Amino acid sequence: MSSLIPIQENQFDTFFALIEELADFEALARPDADAKSRLKQDICGDHPRIKAYLIEIDDYYCGYVITFQSYSSFLAKPTLYLEDIYIQPNFRGKGIGKSIMKILVQYALEQGCGRMEWVVLDWNTSAQEFYHGLGAVHMKEWFPFRLTEEAMKQLINKES
Repeated sequence: MSSLIPIQENQFDTFFALIEELADFEALARPDADAKSRLKQDICGDHPRIKAYLIEIDDYYCGYVITFQSYSSFLAKPTLYLEDIYIQPNFRGKGIGKSIMKILVQYALEQGCGRMEWVVLDWNTSAQEFYHGLGAVHMKEWFPFRLTEEAMKQLINKES
């Protein structure tokens, strides 16, 4: 049986190693030392910004989850946003993902959330199929937009 273990400070390095695995899987640059420090503060500090969990199965940490809440003005309810869910490749296909999603859904309902949301990379068709199998819907009517930190700075300094 898999479970979610809220990350304690003494487990942070284990958690961070899993983030580095995800970066490798997605062919992205690993977070640098400054990002690692900020992440630790945002999880383990006095005023956590996010909730992070290790996925445990048979006393082994095989993945992690990061969540936070946003808010829907039209539902007038919070939304549980799933920032990351990562399960090591050799643990996939064993029902762990479905078990973890059920735990997260239960948590969202207990917190009064009106929905859960996340994004999936366009090339990750196995994840897309997994989520469709859970009953999740690809929101084709919404286009994700992003301002990077550099773009935000440029906007602030832009004339008119």
